[in-house]
Amino acid sequence: MKRLVLASGNAGKLAEFNALLAHLHCEILAQSTLGVEEVAETGLSFVENALIKARHACTVTGLPALADDSGLIVDALNGAPGLYSARYAGQPGDDAANNARLLEAMRDVPDGQRHARFYAVIVLLRHREDPQPLIAQGVWEGQLLRELRGDVGFGYDPLFLDPDYGLTAAQMDTALKNRLSHRARALATLRDSLAALFAHA
Repeated sequence: MKRLVLASGNAGKLAEFNALLAHLHCEILAQSTLGVEEVAETGLSFVENALIKARHACTVTGLPALADDSGLIVDALNGAPGLYSARYAGQPGDDAANNARLLEAMRDVPDGQRHARFYAVIVLLRHREDPQPLIAQGVWEGQLLRELRGDVGFGYDPLFLDPDYGLTAAQMDTALKNRLSHRARALATLRDSLAALFAHA
């Protein structure tokens, strides 16, 4: 069976990748199980950061690697928090602090100007010097609320409203969120590319 390493130690992300790529009959392993440590994300774009993470995982394991980088882009804030979404308030992964800072930054923005999007890029490198990586992108358009709503999910989910469903990402069940999310859309594109790649391998 083909083996891929996921350049992340996030268990939820690993489960999501395995489910969406199950038809490929490949084994996807979290980099943490292979002794791969996190690498500094020094890129100036989501694509650069994803490539850095994938190349690092390839180099250490010798396996093909999948990596993603994602964030929230707010038009009224000139694209912030963007690349720094996970550490917008300073401490990496502090969802409550990040949401509080975002609410404060958006406090005086009128309702009609609170457009935002979740963005994800997913990269596959076949080997560390792969000159033609597979790159897929996904976007989820929405609006930012003025208060938290919902208690599922993580990150900015309680503030991000999908206008078509009238629900925040934190109010959706897993099946619905996994159809609509930026990462799911990017994975769907990459899934087709991977299937074509494996078919001609």
